[in-house]
Amino acid sequence: MGRLSVLAAIVLMFSAISLVTARYQARQLYNQLDKYTTQAEDLEIDWRKLQLDRAQASRNAHVDKVAREELRMNVIAPDRTIYVSQPLANQPPTSQSAPESGSRR
Repeated sequence: MGRLSVLAAIVLMFSAISLVTARYQARQLYNQLDKYTTQAEDLEIDWRKLQLDRAQASRNAHVDKVAREELRMNVIAPDRTIYVSQPLANQPPTSQSAPESGSRR
């Protein structure tokens, strides 16, 4: 009977230690899950912000503003436009005088 009691006590201690270890691991895994869930939510928020920024940057008004202010580009004026025509492949070139290199720009 003494041996049976000692064996039962050993099995009971092993069971208790296993239970404590399992609960500790479950708590650690839950904390890790909570941390990763929070990180996923933060990344989702960042993704939505990036999508909004991309939509804002691709709007015509924004592109026009950047071109005018940062790149100092101007609207094309017809009086400053030079048109160049290229002869078709099956027609021989005509003998028209080319505009001077210092002409309107």
